[in-house]
Amino acid sequence: MPEQPLSQAVSVTLPDGALRHFDSPVSVLDVARAIGPGLARSTVAGKLDGRLVDACEIIDHDVSLQIITPKDEEGLEIIRHSCAHLLGHALKQLFPTAQMVIGPVVRDGFYYDVAYERPFTPADLEAIEARMRELIAQDYDVVKRMLSREETIEVFKARNENYKLRLIDDLPQANQLGLYFHQEYVDMCRGPHVPNTRLLKAFKLTKLAGAYWRGDAQNEQLQRIYGTAWADAKQLAEHLRGIEEAEKRDHRKLGRELDLFHFEDDAPGAVFWHPRGWAVFQSLIAYMRRRQDDAGYIEVNTPDVMDRSLWEISGHWHNYRDNMFTTETEDGRALALKPMNCPGGTLLYKHGLKSYRDLPIRMGEFGKVHRYEPSGALHGLLRVRHFTQDDAHIFCTPQQMDQECQSVVALVLDIYRQFGFEDVRIKLSTRPNNRMGDDDTWDLLEGSLITALQHMQLAYQVSPGEGAFYGPKLEFVLRDAIGRDWQCGTLQVDMNLPARFGLEYVDEDGQRQRPVMLHRALFGSLERFTGILLEHHAGKLPSWLSPVQVVVSSITQQYAGYAQDVTKLLHSVGLRAEVDTRNEKIGYKVREQTLQRIPFLLIAGAKEQAEGTIAIRNRDGKDLGTFEVKAALDMLMQQCEAPDAAERRQAIEQLWAGLSPAKHSTTA
Repeated sequence: MPEQPLSQAVSVTLPDGALRHFDSPVSVLDVARAIGPGLARSTVAGKLDGRLVDACEIIDHDVSLQIITPKDEEGLEIIRHSCAHLLGHALKQLFPTAQMVIGPVVRDGFYYDVAYERPFTPADLEAIEARMRELIAQDYDVVKRMLSREETIEVFKARNENYKLRLIDDLPQANQLGLYFHQEYVDMCRGPHVPNTRLLKAFKLTKLAGAYWRGDAQNEQLQRIYGTAWADAKQLAEHLRGIEEAEKRDHRKLGRELDLFHFEDDAPGAVFWHPRGWAVFQSLIAYMRRRQDDAGYIEVNTPDVMDRSLWEISGHWHNYRDNMFTTETEDGRALALKPMNCPGGTLLYKHGLKSYRDLPIRMGEFGKVHRYEPSGALHGLLRVRHFTQDDAHIFCTPQQMDQECQSVVALVLDIYRQFGFEDVRIKLSTRPNNRMGDDDTWDLLEGSLITALQHMQLAYQVSPGEGAFYGPKLEFVLRDAIGRDWQCGTLQVDMNLPARFGLEYVDEDGQRQRPVMLHRALFGSLERFTGILLEHHAGKLPSWLSPVQVVVSSITQQYAGYAQDVTKLLHSVGLRAEVDTRNEKIGYKVREQTLQRIPFLLIAGAKEQAEGTIAIRNRDGKDLGTFEVKAALDMLMQQCEAPDAAERRQAIEQLWAGLSPAKHSTTA
């Protein structure tokens, strides 16, 4: 009996469980057309049995299919990647001798690295964007073809695209490569990409920057063109408004306007703090010092420069060497500026035998660290080479580990709330491929972090493989006032460094045991956290943190003495106050101090001097009224106190109540 031919009929299962039957193989786009013309026009790609594919992908067997549209996260990423190819199409038309390098997707958009004989200008950027819009208006199809390796090489040789040929060399095992054709322009990519340029209308080219081939400063420099792309014009407009707002809040701009800090070419990646900026910095340290003291931490300090052997034991020399600043003494001894505080903390713990009764030991350190960051990565306070960490290292028994993790998480979240960050997301970063220790140890450490989060009923997301080389970690991500996310605090659990440094404690039975080491930073880098705060508050820092909390201005120089006396009183109660007795109109002074974001502006004139009062307004222009000086001091002290002040007063009252004679009476 002759063998029956296999049926070409296919069944497609949609996300809602509905079945679609076809008599012959169909493309993803064909399925979308069968469902409706509106869906077909918005189809970006498809997901076949969980695998992203182009809309032209042929379905020749029974599958589950999700039609990907601009509303889907994957669809938006595909739109951005396709915009990078469209950029290449437009740029090659305008600058035929340019060589295209790579054009990946980045957060909120895309970029393309290009080699060209002269620097591109803002006018060039405008011309490229205009040509992209002309090409979109042609509503042309993007065509995918799979070519052999040899055919692909010939395509790019004919186009004189040397960087594409070098990229092909990086794929020695690839016998077939995907090419996407935008009319006469062709680019190499694994895809998927949009089927038609009509899906790319909501885009904008944003800026020019420099880049290096393969990200290596030893290689040739390229030009990078950035753009953003969105599902529709409304989303694009919202994003551009966000960029505009972010530019207004740029901490570097605020640092200049508010006279907080600056940078010098003579000390790249290091901050020159001005008096006002240093006041903010020290206020952060003072606040954290109080919170740590209340939570049972002791404060320590370790050396900035330590021997290479220490970093070899810790593993940093092997895993972090390229980011370390090193030197060599005249006798050949290699030394390194510390990039982390951890090894110093282990040596402090190791000094003297510890008992289980001593644990947990919570060591806090405001340690200066130095890390080499490429020049192109430096970015104001947000990315520096020399910075201060609010580090803490907690040494505890394995039995204490879960509770210590919970205590750290609770402290972190409470402090963020007091700084105005209510929206905090937690990421669990698990074991990387390059790591110390065995799987049993990593299972224990990861389990401890998971247990702490589950016990506290806190949601978290897992970032596989992103843990430190010595232990898993929690990362705390803050969302700011304009919706941007900032990764700040971390909590890492570690049994590997204690083992490598031979840390021990004596247990209840007199046996030597290995402690667990928790690494914790809440602000992370104090410099970076200061930058985040400046942008979050648009320079209007909370009054307790403002570098100048009060300015007293005299209406005329006749009342300068009274203004100075009031300022002295403000200083005497611990307020950061300045006096303005310049021979300027009071309106000018008030405007100027308002632009400096001073929380409270006090005005001294004839009436105030005669009555022993002071007029007060805030930086938002609200007139708070006229107060007797003593009442003004009380009000300002309350308005400018740190967010933990009320809790501290309550704690003191509870302790005071606990010292009552009745409680401690020894009489029958």
